[in-house]
Amino acid sequence: MAVAPLDQVRRVVDYAVSRIDRTKIDLGIPNYGYDWLLPYERGRSRARVVGNVEAVELAIRTGSEILFDETAQSPYFYYTQAGREHVVWFEDVRSMKARFGLIAEYGLRGAGYWNLMRPFRANWLLWNATFATVRR
Repeated sequence: MAVAPLDQVRRVVDYAVSRIDRTKIDLGIPNYGYDWLLPYERGRSRARVVGNVEAVELAIRTGSEILFDETAQSPYFYYTQAGREHVVWFEDVRSMKARFGLIAEYGLRGAGYWNLMRPFRANWLLWNATFATVRR
């Protein structure tokens, strides 16, 4: 499934704001994805971490169609390598915009990212476009 499905993130935020002043809460935002070998086996399967740009490049290289899960608000695609099927879940501007929407909707303090070591310029352009007028 998605790294941070929006419906599940919303459940956590709902709980958090019921216990903590919302102006003290930063939303955690993933800046990476996972490349899962299928079939998934709970407790046994491991995924390879991929950057968001790397995921799109992989989809292009493998001729994969990038799909979008409306509930999770996350992109994903399937590909086959060496006869084995994979699914890749990652973040894109659509999924980031949905997460930024939660920050505004709930009046949260801001966001914290994991992992900044994988450049994703589109994210920062969207962040600036979304929050540039917000006074700190």
